[in-house]
Amino acid sequence: MNPSTPASPSHERFDWSEFPRLETPRLILREARPEDREGLFRLYADEEVMRYIPLDPFESVEEADDEMSWHARIFREQTGLRWMIEDRESGAFVGTCGFLGLEREHNRMEIGYDLTRAHWGRGLMPEAIRAVLDFGFGSLHANKIEARVDPDNAASIRLMEKLGFTLEGRLRQHEFEKGRYVDLLAYSILAQEHLG
Repeated sequence: MNPSTPASPSHERFDWSEFPRLETPRLILREARPEDREGLFRLYADEEVMRYIPLDPFESVEEADDEMSWHARIFREQTGLRWMIEDRESGAFVGTCGFLGLEREHNRMEIGYDLTRAHWGRGLMPEAIRAVLDFGFGSLHANKIEARVDPDNAASIRLMEKLGFTLEGRLRQHEFEKGRYVDLLAYSILAQEHLG
């Protein structure tokens, strides 16, 4: 599938036999490899990156191994997909993006994403997410893709608005994170909105 063109609902359904590789003008989105462990560790050890993520910053590279094992497990179980994002030019690891909580009965899933601080402000995440949305609405036949955003995460809120997500409401004290209950903003985008 060419990520620069919208996927069509008539796309052949993804069969989960092989992890999908997506490409954009500047990025390659691919399955995790053992050599990603250092980049993933540095990403999740960064307190600024982790500020709005419901996990404590990583303290050891073994935690990155555990994270990649989880990525492999949700793919095996067909409940999610998490891509490693690689800079096409340099080959550098720049972040992750993907789906979790696939609900086939309702053709619904949640999207999540994170980016290394060195690559903030370059428009890479909108580029990656557009390709992932194309895959979700195309090959996965999603009708609705949701996102949960911390109300204080201004950059993520701007990203949702830029990508055409709609704010559905505020989930009050929805999760217990880092010793306190936190609200989350519920965003979503529908296939008819993404595909036009």
